[in-house]
Amino acid sequence: MTWTRVATAAVLIPVVVAAVLLGSTGIVAGFAALVAVLALVEFLALGQPLGLHGYRLWTCACAVAVFFQQWTATQAKSYPFGGGARLLRGPAVAEIPLELVLFIFIVGAAALVFVSREPLADGLGNLSISAAGLIFVALPFSAVVRLDAVAVIGPRLLLMVLVLAWAGDTAAYLVGRALGHLPMAPQLSPKKTWEGAAANLLASMAVGLAFAKWLQIEPVQVVAMAAIGNVAGQAGDLLKSVYKRSAGVKDSGTLLPGHGGMLDRIDSLVLAAPAVWYYFQFIVSPRG
Repeated sequence: MTWTRVATAAVLIPVVVAAVLLGSTGIVAGFAALVAVLALVEFLALGQPLGLHGYRLWTCACAVAVFFQQWTATQAKSYPFGGGARLLRGPAVAEIPLELVLFIFIVGAAALVFVSREPLADGLGNLSISAAGLIFVALPFSAVVRLDAVAVIGPRLLLMVLVLAWAGDTAAYLVGRALGHLPMAPQLSPKKTWEGAAANLLASMAVGLAFAKWLQIEPVQVVAMAAIGNVAGQAGDLLKSVYKRSAGVKDSGTLLPGHGGMLDRIDSLVLAAPAVWYYFQFIVSPRG
């Protein structure tokens, strides 16, 4: 683990933690949208060696709209009101349906295909990588907004997801280098081993157990949430390796010294965040 990598983490981690614990859901949504746009630009750049030139500005604009939509969806508030009843306050901003955002993206991208001077034969590929960026990067990563907006414990829940990703990646790196012998996916990422993957999972579960009391959720549920988030996160990491192998590059970018690009940094969070959100929404929340 290089000093450059450590120094970058030492600068970024306090900033991210402060934004999550001290910032409103709107601030988190804006910060996450910026991160998603940076990762999306890198994702679209990976397609260029393959002759795929996505519609960068339009795709990034629609990605920001996705995060805005997720924020509007969190603005309705519910309060306990005696006798088990609840008082519902409508949102200050009208909720925008996610389907509308995706429909606008499709219509706009189709218009760009028709009006551009590129050969029509290239249109399908360019449209496809734009859609892939929105669906595989921006849309699942936007779950961080929904996590932050969970009543009372939202920022803590989001912080848990961040910490389990950081701890898991660090454990996988250290154990994989020291003890790793069994290749996990040699065609995608030769350095990943099953020993590292197991350490990744165990570290994330330990983070879940450590957060259980702070979240005021049964430890078994938090550990299960962390485990599912970790497995999804490792799948996201491998999926990113597919992108990079296809493009023939080692890192998605050079924005973060020692870490590569923004996509390299959030690859596990892209799928871990929605996995934890849906587990909480459909398994944990109904029990509360």
